[in-house]
Amino acid sequence: MQHNVLILDFGSQYTQLIARRVRELNIFCEIFPYNHVPSDLSSFKAVILSGSPFSVRADDAPHPDLSQIRGKLPLLAVCYGAQYLAHFSGGEVAPSNIREYGRANLSYVKDDEHFLDEVALNSQVWMSHSDTIKKMPTNGVRLASTKDVENAAYRIEGETTYAIQFHPEVYHTVDGKQILENFLVKIAQVPQNFTPNAFVEDIVGELKEKLQNDKVVLGLSGGVDSTVAAVLLNKAIGTNLYCIFVNNGLLRKNEFQNVLDQYKGMGLNVKGVDAGDRFLDQLEGIEDPELKRKAIGRVFIEVFDDEAHKIEDVKWLAQGTIYPDVIESISVKGPSATIKSHHNVGGLPDFMKLKIVEPLRMLFKDEVRRVGATLGIDPELLGRHPFPGPGLSIRILGAITKEKVRILQEVDAIFIEGLKTHGLYDRVWQAGAILLPVNSVGVMGDERTYEKVVALRAVESTDGMTADWVHLPYEFLMKISNEIINKVKGVNRVVYDISSKPPATIEWE
Repeated sequence: MQHNVLILDFGSQYTQLIARRVRELNIFCEIFPYNHVPSDLSSFKAVILSGSPFSVRADDAPHPDLSQIRGKLPLLAVCYGAQYLAHFSGGEVAPSNIREYGRANLSYVKDDEHFLDEVALNSQVWMSHSDTIKKMPTNGVRLASTKDVENAAYRIEGETTYAIQFHPEVYHTVDGKQILENFLVKIAQVPQNFTPNAFVEDIVGELKEKLQNDKVVLGLSGGVDSTVAAVLLNKAIGTNLYCIFVNNGLLRKNEFQNVLDQYKGMGLNVKGVDAGDRFLDQLEGIEDPELKRKAIGRVFIEVFDDEAHKIEDVKWLAQGTIYPDVIESISVKGPSATIKSHHNVGGLPDFMKLKIVEPLRMLFKDEVRRVGATLGIDPELLGRHPFPGPGLSIRILGAITKEKVRILQEVDAIFIEGLKTHGLYDRVWQAGAILLPVNSVGVMGDERTYEKVVALRAVESTDGMTADWVHLPYEFLMKISNEIINKVKGVNRVVYDISSKPPATIEWE
Protein backbone atom coordinates (compact mmCIF):
# COMPACT_ATOMS: atom_id res chain seq x y z
CA MET A 1 0.00 0.00 0.00
CA GLN A 2 1.38 3.40 -0.94
CA HIS A 3 1.97 5.67 2.06
CA ASN A 4 1.60 8.91 0.07
CA VAL A 5 1.07 11.42 2.92
CA LEU A 6 2.78 11.58 6.31
CA ILE A 7 1.02 13.50 9.11
CA LEU A 8 3.18 14.40 12.10
CA ASP A 9 1.13 14.64 15.29
CA PHE A 10 1.98 17.28 17.90
CA GLY A 11 -0.89 16.29 20.20
CA SER A 12 -3.73 18.22 18.57
CA GLN A 13 -7.30 17.12 19.21
CA TYR A 14 -7.85 17.61 15.47
CA THR A 15 -5.04 15.37 14.13
CA GLN A 16 -7.40 12.52 13.29
CA LEU A 17 -9.62 14.97 11.44
CA ILE A 18 -6.71 15.95 9.19
CA ALA A 19 -6.28 12.29 8.27
CA ARG A 20 -10.00 11.86 7.65
CA ARG A 21 -10.11 14.87 5.30
CA VAL A 22 -7.08 13.60 3.40
CA ARG A 23 -8.68 10.15 3.07
CA GLU A 24 -11.86 11.78 1.73
CA LEU A 25 -9.72 12.92 -1.21
CA ASN A 26 -8.95 9.22 -1.92
CA ILE A 27 -5.40 9.78 -0.71
CA PHE A 28 -3.82 7.36 1.74
CA CYS A 29 -2.12 8.91 4.78
CA GLU A 30 -0.60 7.83 8.08
CA ILE A 31 -0.17 9.58 11.42
CA PHE A 32 3.12 9.39 13.32
CA PRO A 33 4.21 11.19 16.52
CA TYR A 34 6.43 14.16 15.69
CA ASN A 35 9.33 12.52 17.54
CA HIS A 36 9.06 9.18 15.67
CA VAL A 37 9.46 10.20 12.05
CA PRO A 38 9.82 7.10 9.83
CA SER A 39 13.44 6.49 8.88
CA ASP A 40 12.50 5.74 5.27
CA LEU A 41 10.52 8.57 3.66
CA SER A 42 10.92 7.36 0.08
CA SER A 43 7.28 6.35 -0.30
CA PHE A 44 5.83 9.62 1.02
CA LYS A 45 4.81 12.31 -1.46
CA ALA A 46 3.96 15.05 1.07
CA VAL A 47 4.04 15.89 4.79
CA ILE A 48 1.54 17.72 7.02
CA LEU A 49 2.38 19.12 10.47
CA SER A 50 -0.57 19.12 12.88
CA GLY A 51 -1.62 21.67 15.48
CA SER A 52 -0.79 21.28 19.16
CA PRO A 53 -1.93 22.33 22.64
CA PHE A 54 1.64 23.58 23.23
CA SER A 55 3.09 27.01 22.53
CA VAL A 56 6.23 27.17 20.39
CA ARG A 57 7.59 29.61 22.97
CA ALA A 58 7.33 27.09 25.83
CA ASP A 59 10.38 25.23 27.15
CA ASP A 60 8.65 21.87 26.62
CA ALA A 61 7.42 22.68 23.10
CA PRO A 62 7.68 19.76 20.64
CA HIS A 63 10.71 20.09 18.36
CA PRO A 64 10.49 17.86 15.27
CA ASP A 65 13.50 16.85 13.19
CA LEU A 66 12.54 18.17 9.75
CA SER A 67 16.00 17.79 8.21
CA GLN A 68 14.85 15.01 5.87
CA ILE A 69 11.57 16.77 5.05
CA ARG A 70 11.94 20.52 4.71
CA GLY A 71 12.92 21.52 1.19
CA LYS A 72 12.88 17.87 0.09
CA LEU A 73 9.15 17.06 0.26
CA PRO A 74 6.07 19.28 -0.13
CA LEU A 75 5.23 20.44 3.40
CA LEU A 76 2.00 21.90 4.83
CA ALA A 77 2.22 23.28 8.37
CA VAL A 78 -1.08 23.76 10.25
CA CYS A 79 -1.46 26.12 13.26
CA TYR A 80 1.33 25.00 15.65
CA GLY A 81 3.27 23.77 12.62
CA ALA A 82 2.96 27.19 10.97
CA GLN A 83 4.11 28.92 14.14
CA TYR A 84 6.97 26.46 14.58
CA LEU A 85 8.30 27.15 11.08
CA ALA A 86 8.09 30.90 11.68
CA HIS A 87 9.56 30.90 15.21
CA PHE A 88 12.64 28.82 14.35
CA SER A 89 13.26 30.17 10.84
CA GLY A 90 13.79 33.88 11.30
CA GLY A 91 10.23 34.91 12.12
CA GLU A 92 8.55 35.90 15.37
CA VAL A 93 5.70 34.31 17.33
CA ALA A 94 4.19 36.24 20.23
CA PRO A 95 1.12 36.04 22.46
CA SER A 96 -1.96 37.34 20.68
CA ASN A 97 -3.70 40.39 22.14
CA ILE A 98 -6.90 38.36 22.11
CA ARG A 99 -7.24 34.59 22.02
CA GLU A 100 -7.87 33.77 18.38
CA TYR A 101 -10.47 31.05 18.66
CA GLY A 102 -13.52 30.33 16.51
CA ARG A 103 -14.82 31.60 13.18
CA ALA A 104 -12.99 34.25 11.15
CA ASN A 105 -13.10 35.39 7.53
CA LEU A 106 -10.30 35.89 5.04
CA SER A 107 -9.92 39.62 4.40
CA TYR A 108 -7.00 39.16 1.99
CA VAL A 109 -6.28 36.32 -0.47
CA LYS A 110 -3.19 36.60 -2.71
CA ASP A 111 -3.92 36.25 -6.44
CA ASP A 112 -2.44 33.59 -8.71
CA GLU A 113 -1.54 31.11 -5.96
CA HIS A 114 -2.51 27.50 -6.67
CA PHE A 115 -2.62 26.89 -2.90
CA LEU A 116 -5.68 29.14 -2.68
CA ASP A 117 -7.36 28.28 -5.99
CA GLU A 118 -11.18 28.57 -5.67
CA VAL A 119 -10.86 30.08 -2.16
CA ALA A 120 -12.86 33.31 -2.21
CA LEU A 121 -12.30 36.53 -0.35
CA ASN A 122 -14.31 36.48 2.91
CA SER A 123 -14.20 32.66 3.06
CA GLN A 124 -14.84 31.43 6.61
CA VAL A 125 -11.97 29.73 8.49
CA TRP A 126 -11.60 28.30 12.01
CA MET A 127 -8.91 29.61 14.36
CA SER A 128 -7.72 27.91 17.56
CA HIS A 129 -4.59 29.47 19.07
CA SER A 130 -3.44 31.96 21.70
CA ASP A 131 -0.13 32.81 19.97
CA THR A 132 0.14 34.50 16.60
CA ILE A 133 2.83 34.99 13.96
CA LYS A 134 3.98 38.63 14.24
CA LYS A 135 6.77 38.26 11.68
CA MET A 136 7.01 35.69 8.92
CA PRO A 137 10.04 33.42 8.55
CA THR A 138 12.92 34.20 6.21
CA ASN A 139 11.70 34.18 2.59
CA GLY A 140 8.09 34.02 3.77
CA VAL A 141 5.41 35.24 1.33
CA ARG A 142 2.03 36.21 2.81
CA LEU A 143 -0.88 34.40 1.12
CA ALA A 144 -3.91 35.27 3.28
CA SER A 145 -5.03 37.40 6.21
CA THR A 146 -8.07 37.85 8.44
CA LYS A 147 -9.11 41.03 10.26
CA ASP A 148 -7.18 39.99 13.39
CA VAL A 149 -4.51 37.65 11.93
CA GLU A 150 -2.26 39.32 9.40
CA ASN A 151 -0.22 36.21 8.56
CA ALA A 152 -3.03 33.67 8.34
CA ALA A 153 -1.31 31.79 5.50
CA TYR A 154 2.12 31.96 3.91
CA ARG A 155 4.59 30.03 1.77
CA ILE A 156 8.38 29.98 1.85
CA GLU A 157 10.11 31.11 -1.33
CA GLY A 158 12.45 28.48 -2.82
CA GLU A 159 10.64 25.57 -1.08
CA THR A 160 7.37 23.73 -1.59
CA THR A 161 6.47 24.73 1.96
CA TYR A 162 3.09 26.21 2.92
CA ALA A 163 1.69 27.20 6.31
CA ILE A 164 -1.69 28.25 7.70
CA GLN A 165 -2.68 29.44 11.18
CA PHE A 166 -6.26 28.16 10.81
CA HIS A 167 -7.55 24.58 10.71
CA PRO A 168 -8.55 23.33 7.23
CA GLU A 169 -9.64 19.95 8.65
CA VAL A 170 -12.69 21.20 10.60
CA TYR A 171 -16.05 21.75 8.90
CA HIS A 172 -16.14 25.37 10.08
CA THR A 173 -13.37 26.15 7.58
CA VAL A 174 -15.66 26.21 4.57
CA ASP A 175 -12.96 25.82 1.91
CA GLY A 176 -10.71 23.61 4.03
CA LYS A 177 -11.11 20.54 1.85
CA GLN A 178 -10.36 22.66 -1.23
CA ILE A 179 -7.15 23.97 0.35
CA LEU A 180 -6.02 20.44 1.22
CA GLU A 181 -6.83 19.31 -2.33
CA ASN A 182 -4.93 22.27 -3.79
CA PHE A 183 -1.85 21.40 -1.74
CA LEU A 184 -1.93 17.62 -2.11
CA VAL A 185 -3.18 17.20 -5.67
CA LYS A 186 -2.20 20.38 -7.55
CA ILE A 187 1.06 21.20 -5.78
CA ALA A 188 2.38 17.89 -4.35
CA GLN A 189 0.79 15.81 -7.15
CA VAL A 190 -0.18 13.00 -4.79
CA PRO A 191 -2.15 10.24 -6.59
CA GLN A 192 -5.83 9.85 -5.60
CA ASN A 193 -5.86 6.08 -5.70
CA PHE A 194 -7.02 5.10 -2.21
CA THR A 195 -10.50 3.65 -2.86
CA PRO A 196 -12.45 0.83 -1.19
CA ASN A 197 -11.93 -1.40 -4.23
CA ALA A 198 -8.19 -0.73 -4.24
CA PHE A 199 -8.00 -1.39 -0.48
CA VAL A 200 -9.79 -4.74 -0.80
CA GLU A 201 -7.51 -5.83 -3.64
CA ASP A 202 -4.35 -4.77 -1.78
CA ILE A 203 -5.26 -6.15 1.65
CA VAL A 204 -6.51 -9.51 0.36
CA GLY A 205 -3.23 -9.91 -1.52
CA GLU A 206 -1.25 -8.99 1.61
CA LEU A 207 -3.27 -11.42 3.75
CA LYS A 208 -2.73 -14.28 1.32
CA GLU A 209 1.01 -13.65 1.32
CA LYS A 210 1.25 -13.24 5.10
CA LEU A 211 -1.01 -16.10 6.20
CA GLN A 212 -0.32 -18.69 3.46
CA ASN A 213 -2.03 -21.91 4.66
CA ASP A 214 -2.04 -20.99 8.35
CA LYS A 215 -5.19 -21.22 10.45
CA VAL A 216 -6.65 -18.00 11.89
CA VAL A 217 -9.14 -17.57 14.74
CA LEU A 218 -11.34 -14.46 15.01
CA GLY A 219 -13.69 -13.35 17.76
CA LEU A 220 -16.84 -12.03 16.12
CA SER A 221 -18.98 -9.48 17.95
CA GLY A 222 -21.78 -9.01 15.45
CA GLY A 223 -20.58 -5.46 14.85
CA VAL A 224 -19.32 -3.78 11.69
CA ASP A 225 -15.56 -4.00 12.34
CA SER A 226 -15.25 -7.70 13.18
CA THR A 227 -17.69 -8.63 10.40
CA VAL A 228 -15.78 -6.74 7.69
CA ALA A 229 -12.51 -8.17 9.01
CA ALA A 230 -14.01 -11.68 8.82
CA VAL A 231 -15.23 -11.25 5.23
CA LEU A 232 -11.81 -9.93 4.12
CA LEU A 233 -10.02 -12.85 5.78
CA ASN A 234 -12.53 -15.32 4.34
CA LYS A 235 -11.83 -13.88 0.90
CA ALA A 236 -8.10 -14.42 1.47
CA ILE A 237 -7.91 -17.79 3.26
CA GLY A 238 -11.42 -19.34 3.08
CA THR A 239 -11.98 -22.29 5.44
CA ASN A 240 -8.73 -21.65 7.31
CA LEU A 241 -10.61 -18.86 9.11
CA TYR A 242 -12.39 -19.97 12.29
CA CYS A 243 -14.85 -17.45 13.76
CA ILE A 244 -16.05 -17.62 17.35
CA PHE A 245 -19.06 -15.62 18.53
CA VAL A 246 -19.33 -15.56 22.33
CA ASN A 247 -22.58 -14.77 24.10
CA ASN A 248 -21.54 -13.02 27.32
CA GLY A 249 -25.12 -12.82 28.55
CA LEU A 250 -25.04 -9.06 28.10
CA LEU A 251 -26.06 -8.79 24.46
CA ARG A 252 -29.28 -7.21 23.25
CA LYS A 253 -32.50 -9.21 23.30
CA ASN A 254 -32.26 -12.26 20.97
CA GLU A 255 -29.01 -10.87 19.52
CA PHE A 256 -27.00 -14.06 19.93
CA GLN A 257 -29.27 -16.13 17.68
CA ASN A 258 -30.07 -13.26 15.31
CA VAL A 259 -26.40 -12.60 14.62
CA LEU A 260 -25.65 -16.30 14.10
CA ASP A 261 -28.53 -16.48 11.61
CA GLN A 262 -27.19 -13.42 9.82
CA TYR A 263 -23.74 -14.96 9.45
CA LYS A 264 -25.13 -18.21 8.03
CA GLY A 265 -25.82 -16.57 4.70
CA MET A 266 -22.35 -15.03 4.46
CA GLY A 267 -20.36 -18.21 3.98
CA LEU A 268 -18.38 -17.74 7.19
CA ASN A 269 -17.21 -20.61 9.39
CA VAL A 270 -18.80 -19.47 12.67
CA LYS A 271 -19.20 -21.22 16.01
CA GLY A 272 -21.54 -19.75 18.61
CA VAL A 273 -20.58 -20.20 22.28
CA ASP A 274 -23.27 -19.46 24.87
CA ALA A 275 -21.31 -18.53 28.00
CA GLY A 276 -23.80 -16.09 29.53
CA ASP A 277 -24.01 -17.79 32.93
CA ARG A 278 -20.22 -17.91 33.24
CA PHE A 279 -19.95 -14.15 32.71
CA LEU A 280 -22.84 -13.28 35.02
CA ASP A 281 -21.40 -15.45 37.80
CA GLN A 282 -18.11 -13.55 37.62
CA LEU A 283 -19.90 -10.19 37.65
CA GLU A 284 -21.95 -10.93 40.75
CA GLY A 285 -21.65 -8.13 43.30
CA ILE A 286 -19.30 -5.96 41.21
CA GLU A 287 -20.40 -2.32 40.99
CA ASP A 288 -17.27 -0.46 39.84
CA PRO A 289 -17.40 0.11 36.04
CA GLU A 290 -13.69 -0.52 35.51
CA LEU A 291 -13.83 -3.76 37.50
CA LYS A 292 -16.80 -4.85 35.39
CA ARG A 293 -14.82 -4.26 32.20
CA LYS A 294 -11.83 -6.16 33.54
CA ALA A 295 -13.97 -9.10 34.70
CA ILE A 296 -15.67 -9.32 31.31
CA GLY A 297 -12.34 -9.06 29.49
CA ARG A 298 -10.81 -11.78 31.67
CA VAL A 299 -13.69 -14.20 31.21
CA PHE A 300 -13.86 -13.52 27.46
CA ILE A 301 -10.18 -14.43 27.12
CA GLU A 302 -10.75 -17.61 29.15
CA VAL A 303 -13.74 -18.65 27.02
CA PHE A 304 -12.04 -17.68 23.79
CA ASP A 305 -8.87 -19.55 24.80
CA ASP A 306 -10.89 -22.69 25.60
CA GLU A 307 -12.46 -22.61 22.13
CA ALA A 308 -9.26 -21.67 20.29
CA HIS A 309 -7.47 -24.69 21.78
CA LYS A 310 -10.07 -26.94 20.15
CA ILE A 311 -8.76 -25.83 16.75
CA GLU A 312 -5.62 -27.74 15.84
CA ASP A 313 -2.51 -25.81 14.81
CA VAL A 314 -4.08 -22.35 14.89
CA LYS A 315 -1.31 -19.74 14.55
CA TRP A 316 -3.01 -16.35 14.21
CA LEU A 317 -5.53 -14.26 16.10
CA ALA A 318 -7.47 -11.81 13.91
CA GLN A 319 -8.82 -8.62 15.46
CA GLY A 320 -11.12 -5.87 14.20
CA THR A 321 -8.76 -3.10 15.37
CA ILE A 322 -9.33 0.14 13.45
CA TYR A 323 -7.09 3.16 12.96
CA PRO A 324 -8.32 5.37 15.85
CA ASP A 325 -7.31 2.57 18.28
CA VAL A 326 -3.84 2.46 16.72
CA ILE A 327 -3.46 6.25 16.84
CA GLU A 328 -4.50 6.37 20.50
CA SER A 329 -1.79 3.83 21.31
CA ILE A 330 1.06 5.81 19.72
CA SER A 331 -0.02 9.44 20.18
CA VAL A 332 2.24 12.05 21.70
CA LYS A 333 1.42 13.72 25.00
CA GLY A 334 -1.63 15.90 24.51
CA PRO A 335 -5.41 15.79 23.96
CA SER A 336 -5.09 13.21 21.18
CA ALA A 337 -3.43 10.76 23.57
CA THR A 338 -6.41 9.20 25.33
CA ILE A 339 -6.14 5.42 25.68
CA LYS A 340 -9.28 3.50 26.60
CA SER A 341 -8.89 0.63 28.99
CA HIS A 342 -10.98 -1.61 26.75
CA HIS A 343 -9.48 -0.97 23.31
CA ASN A 344 -8.12 -4.07 21.61
CA VAL A 345 -4.65 -2.91 20.57
CA GLY A 346 -2.04 -4.98 22.34
CA GLY A 347 -3.43 -8.44 21.69
CA LEU A 348 -3.64 -11.41 23.97
CA PRO A 349 -2.01 -12.34 27.25
CA ASP A 350 1.26 -14.26 27.12
CA PHE A 351 -0.34 -17.66 27.63
CA MET A 352 -2.02 -17.42 24.22
CA LYS A 353 0.96 -17.69 21.89
CA LEU A 354 -0.72 -16.46 18.72
CA LYS A 355 0.49 -13.95 16.18
CA ILE A 356 -1.89 -11.07 15.52
CA VAL A 357 -3.38 -10.01 12.19
CA GLU A 358 -5.48 -6.82 11.93
CA PRO A 359 -6.86 -6.27 8.41
CA LEU A 360 -8.59 -2.97 9.30
CA ARG A 361 -5.89 -1.32 11.42
CA MET A 362 -5.37 1.47 8.86
CA LEU A 363 -9.06 2.35 8.35
CA PHE A 364 -11.42 4.80 10.04
CA LYS A 365 -14.96 3.64 10.90
CA ASP A 366 -16.61 5.25 7.88
CA GLU A 367 -13.98 3.66 5.63
CA VAL A 368 -14.70 0.24 7.17
CA ARG A 369 -18.36 0.68 6.20
CA ARG A 370 -17.42 1.65 2.62
CA VAL A 371 -15.15 -1.39 2.33
CA GLY A 372 -17.98 -3.53 3.69
CA ALA A 373 -20.32 -2.18 1.01
CA THR A 374 -17.72 -3.01 -1.65
CA LEU A 375 -17.62 -6.57 -0.28
CA GLY A 376 -21.40 -6.84 -0.65
CA ILE A 377 -22.19 -7.07 3.07
CA ASP A 378 -25.84 -6.46 3.97
CA PRO A 379 -26.44 -2.67 4.35
CA GLU A 380 -28.51 -3.34 7.49
CA LEU A 381 -25.51 -4.95 9.17
CA LEU A 382 -23.15 -2.18 8.00
CA GLY A 383 -25.55 0.44 9.33
CA ARG A 384 -25.73 -1.07 12.83
CA HIS A 385 -25.09 1.32 15.67
CA PRO A 386 -21.86 0.77 17.64
CA PHE A 387 -22.38 -1.42 20.69
CA PRO A 388 -19.90 -1.50 23.61
CA GLY A 389 -17.71 -4.57 24.04
CA PRO A 390 -18.79 -5.00 27.70
CA GLY A 391 -22.38 -4.95 26.43
CA LEU A 392 -25.25 -4.04 28.73
CA SER A 393 -23.02 -4.33 31.82
CA ILE A 394 -21.98 -0.67 31.46
CA ARG A 395 -25.58 0.35 30.87
CA ILE A 396 -26.69 -1.25 34.13
CA LEU A 397 -25.39 1.11 36.78
CA GLY A 398 -24.35 -0.81 39.86
CA ALA A 399 -24.28 -4.57 40.35
CA ILE A 400 -25.44 -6.91 37.56
CA THR A 401 -28.21 -9.48 38.02
CA LYS A 402 -30.12 -11.67 35.56
CA GLU A 403 -33.31 -9.77 36.37
CA LYS A 404 -31.68 -6.40 35.63
CA VAL A 405 -30.35 -7.76 32.33
CA ARG A 406 -33.84 -8.99 31.43
CA ILE A 407 -35.39 -5.60 32.21
CA LEU A 408 -32.81 -3.67 30.19
CA GLN A 409 -33.00 -6.06 27.23
CA GLU A 410 -36.76 -5.55 27.06
CA VAL A 411 -36.47 -1.76 27.34
CA ASP A 412 -33.67 -1.60 24.78
CA ALA A 413 -35.59 -3.76 22.31
CA ILE A 414 -38.63 -1.48 22.46
CA PHE A 415 -36.47 1.64 22.00
CA ILE A 416 -34.37 0.32 19.08
CA GLU A 417 -37.33 -1.24 17.28
CA GLY A 418 -39.24 2.00 17.75
CA LEU A 419 -36.42 3.99 16.13
CA LYS A 420 -36.49 1.63 13.15
CA THR A 421 -40.28 1.62 12.83
CA HIS A 422 -40.45 5.41 12.87
CA GLY A 423 -37.61 5.88 10.37
CA LEU A 424 -35.29 7.41 12.99
CA TYR A 425 -32.65 4.68 13.32
CA ASP A 426 -30.40 5.95 10.52
CA ARG A 427 -30.56 9.51 11.89
CA VAL A 428 -28.87 8.26 15.05
CA TRP A 429 -25.19 7.26 15.38
CA GLN A 430 -25.74 5.28 18.58
CA ALA A 431 -28.72 4.60 20.81
CA GLY A 432 -29.47 2.55 23.88
CA ALA A 433 -31.12 2.42 27.27
CA ILE A 434 -29.56 2.72 30.72
CA LEU A 435 -30.93 1.07 33.87
CA LEU A 436 -30.44 3.48 36.78
CA PRO A 437 -29.68 2.31 40.33
CA VAL A 438 -32.71 4.11 41.76
CA ASN A 439 -36.37 3.31 42.26
CA SER A 440 -39.14 5.85 41.98
CA VAL A 441 -42.70 6.04 43.21
CA GLY A 442 -45.42 5.50 40.62
CA VAL A 443 -49.09 4.65 40.31
CA MET A 444 -50.46 1.86 38.11
CA GLY A 445 -54.20 1.41 38.27
CA ASP A 446 -55.09 1.89 41.90
CA GLU A 447 -51.77 0.55 43.15
CA ARG A 448 -48.70 2.43 44.29
CA THR A 449 -45.46 1.16 42.72
CA TYR A 450 -41.81 1.55 43.64
CA GLU A 451 -39.86 0.43 40.57
CA LYS A 452 -36.88 1.10 38.32
CA VAL A 453 -36.02 4.20 36.30
CA VAL A 454 -34.55 3.87 32.80
CA ALA A 455 -32.82 6.56 30.73
CA LEU A 456 -32.91 6.58 26.95
CA ARG A 457 -29.85 7.85 25.08
CA ALA A 458 -29.50 8.73 21.37
CA VAL A 459 -26.56 10.66 19.91
CA GLU A 460 -25.36 11.84 16.53
CA SER A 461 -21.66 11.72 15.71
CA THR A 462 -19.19 10.79 12.97
CA ASP A 463 -16.60 8.90 14.98
CA GLY A 464 -17.65 8.97 18.65
CA MET A 465 -14.93 11.47 19.60
CA THR A 466 -17.61 14.12 20.04
CA ALA A 467 -21.37 13.64 20.03
CA ASP A 468 -24.58 15.65 20.33
CA TRP A 469 -27.86 14.35 21.69
CA VAL A 470 -30.51 13.79 19.05
CA HIS A 471 -33.67 15.89 19.15
CA LEU A 472 -36.10 12.98 18.88
CA PRO A 473 -39.73 14.04 18.36
CA TYR A 474 -41.71 14.46 21.56
CA GLU A 475 -44.52 12.30 20.14
CA PHE A 476 -42.04 9.47 19.57
CA LEU A 477 -40.58 9.75 23.08
CA MET A 478 -44.08 9.79 24.57
CA LYS A 479 -45.07 6.65 22.66
CA ILE A 480 -41.88 4.76 23.57
CA SER A 481 -42.14 5.80 27.22
CA ASN A 482 -45.72 4.54 27.45
CA GLU A 483 -44.82 1.28 25.71
CA ILE A 484 -41.87 0.62 28.04
CA ILE A 485 -43.84 1.32 31.22
CA ASN A 486 -46.82 -0.75 30.05
CA LYS A 487 -44.84 -3.75 28.75
CA VAL A 488 -41.71 -4.04 30.90
CA LYS A 489 -42.42 -5.31 34.37
CA GLY A 490 -40.24 -3.53 36.91
CA VAL A 491 -40.07 -0.09 35.24
CA ASN A 492 -42.34 2.84 36.09
CA ARG A 493 -40.37 5.88 34.89
CA VAL A 494 -38.52 6.82 31.66
CA VAL A 495 -36.19 9.82 31.19
CA TYR A 496 -34.27 11.07 28.12
CA ASP A 497 -30.58 12.01 28.33
CA ILE A 498 -29.89 15.41 26.68
CA SER A 499 -26.16 15.61 27.47
CA SER A 500 -23.54 16.08 24.75
CA LYS A 501 -19.98 14.74 24.57
CA PRO A 502 -18.06 16.56 25.93
CA PRO A 503 -18.66 17.13 28.81
CA ALA A 504 -20.62 13.88 29.19
CA THR A 505 -19.62 10.60 27.53
CA ILE A 506 -21.85 8.52 25.26
CA GLU A 507 -22.04 5.62 27.70
CA TRP A 508 -22.84 6.22 31.36
CA GLU A 509 -20.03 3.97 32.64
